[in-house]
Amino acid sequence: MKKRLFTVMLIAAMAATALTGCGGSGGTVDTSSDSAGSADTTTSEEGVETDGDRFEVANYKSDKDKSEWTIAVITKDNTAAWFKRMETGVNEFGSETGINVIQKGPANADAASQVEVVDNMIDQGVDAICIVPIDPGALEASLQRAMEQGIVVISHEASNLENTLFDTEAFTAEDFGAAIMDSLAEDMGEEGKYAMMVAYTTSTTHMEYANAQFNRQQEAYPNMELVNGGAIPTCESEESVDTAYERAKEVLKANPDLKGFTGVASTDCPGIAKAVEELGLDVKVVGVGTPNEFKPYVNSGTITKVKLWDPRVSGYVMCKLASDILAGEEIGDGNGYNAGIEGYENMVLSEGTNRCLLGQADITLTADNIDEYDF
Repeated sequence: MKKRLFTVMLIAAMAATALTGCGGSGGTVDTSSDSAGSADTTTSEEGVETDGDRFEVANYKSDKDKSEWTIAVITKDNTAAWFKRMETGVNEFGSETGINVIQKGPANADAASQVEVVDNMIDQGVDAICIVPIDPGALEASLQRAMEQGIVVISHEASNLENTLFDTEAFTAEDFGAAIMDSLAEDMGEEGKYAMMVAYTTSTTHMEYANAQFNRQQEAYPNMELVNGGAIPTCESEESVDTAYERAKEVLKANPDLKGFTGVASTDCPGIAKAVEELGLDVKVVGVGTPNEFKPYVNSGTITKVKLWDPRVSGYVMCKLASDILAGEEIGDGNGYNAGIEGYENMVLSEGTNRCLLGQADITLTADNIDEYDF
């Protein structure tokens, strides 16, 4: 079934394009009798007819042996410690299954460069794309093209990405963001000014974490105040430790009474902590990252808590789900999906912009336990 490439007569494709008034599809919809059936359509709120078969999981079953599959994992930036750790899980999956898996990232951590990587993988004819988007909106056209060519698309950190069969997450963004704020509030004595850093405002999950932090602060810690009149975020790191350091210094100098700082990209807190120590300040820092990168600052007391999930496992889970779909395993709507790895044995479905599968896999590191983790 998979790799029939959803073939349809050219005239039908042209008619569909004329009706919708927008192109952007590199393939067409399969209307053959041995697929999901006729080209079912649904009508969006704007009244435009859209193809529903693209999101039918059963349409993506491969007719090739798994030894011929290629699963491409596309990250934001393969040089970051976070994504190097993810690659260990991707390679582990490949070794265990004999499936060809590759991890690629853009040379520059920007949306346009990531789109180029995706387009290149589509042109190479991979069987599945697992994507961690920099900017989900920038990827929609390319990922739609991938799906229309029968390529399985699985995402991570992208709850608002439309063109994906499933988005996989370690937990809910609301719970995770609230937990970050609870940790910061405890360290700040539940009062004083704080600042927030994200990589990019286009990064869906980062903004969800940031908004969840602010909502938790407003709800539970009225004596705390987000600087800059509550603007979310305070600054962006652009997925760079050096940029995080420079932006943090600017914020710290502009707000000499600052008591706390959070960062939700793995690059944020090392830069923030370096600025705090260089300026000799007593500012509490809580954020997301890898243990080894954060360990010196945790041991010095500058970063009090590290909140994270293991990117090794996230990479493995995306590949496992993609391979199960290619193999024609019964996925259904994914509710209760078992990825066969701790924290992801009973993934819960959350229906929103896409079908989001949630694990229970958050980790908190402090000076007491950070030495137990080596990555």
